[in-house]
Amino acid sequence: MSRPAVTIAVRAARAAGSVILRYMNRLESVTVVEKQRLDFVSEVDRLAEAEIIRELRRAYPDHGIVGEESGEVSRGSRFTWMVDPLDGTHNYLRGIPHFCVSIGLLERGEPIHGVIFDPLRSELFTASKGDGAFLNDRRMRVSARETLDGALLATGFPWRQRAHLPSQLGMTRALLGSAEDLRRSGSAALDLAYVAAGRYDGYFEIGLKPWDMAAGCLLVREAGGSYADFAGRDGLPASGNLVAANHKLMQAMIRTIGPQLPPELLRA
Repeated sequence: MSRPAVTIAVRAARAAGSVILRYMNRLESVTVVEKQRLDFVSEVDRLAEAEIIRELRRAYPDHGIVGEESGEVSRGSRFTWMVDPLDGTHNYLRGIPHFCVSIGLLERGEPIHGVIFDPLRSELFTASKGDGAFLNDRRMRVSARETLDGALLATGFPWRQRAHLPSQLGMTRALLGSAEDLRRSGSAALDLAYVAAGRYDGYFEIGLKPWDMAAGCLLVREAGGSYADFAGRDGLPASGNLVAANHKLMQAMIRTIGPQLPPELLRA
């Protein structure tokens, strides 16, 4: 049975999903702004986020909310929601059918509830700390693959931090020495949900934001996996440098990418 916080987050995610689908067939009329180089936001992102914030505030007026588009709407002393109303905006604006809504609740910085909703496929990924992870109410487990041999991995290229592109390419080259293949889909939240579901064996990326990771990392952990930064430190990484998989594969990935990284990415 879902926890009350998950029920509220699901309601908020579905409301945002309705906004996203409503605008899909008229993308040519959607207003798009470049927040910074290569970082775009549309009016759909903002409308979807407004729906989420409305639902969360109604149910939990004393909780903090941090939205990707609104910034810090409010900060809670104990509980803070991390909201990405449309993870995969670039895909969405180009008509590529791969994007989602991501909502995670942190308690003093630790993810305790998470919801990722793919409105196109009607796939709802949910998790609560200690309760397991589910896809449309069916329990999920991470892949059992323990080595890089034959692994299917996912990543994202650091468009916010192009200075780290050589490190990204070095990690990719090293991992593909053993892994079967690699995917770069354009949605960190869905990548993590797919790791939790066992569709991908593992995931790594440089410079994610808390709203990219909060729900997805909890899904991975509750599906029996682990996540850490590039130095293997447990917990939601403040640096945003993330590796996620089952524990043995995660350790193999960390050992493989470590020699490709400059000291600042391992210290962060």
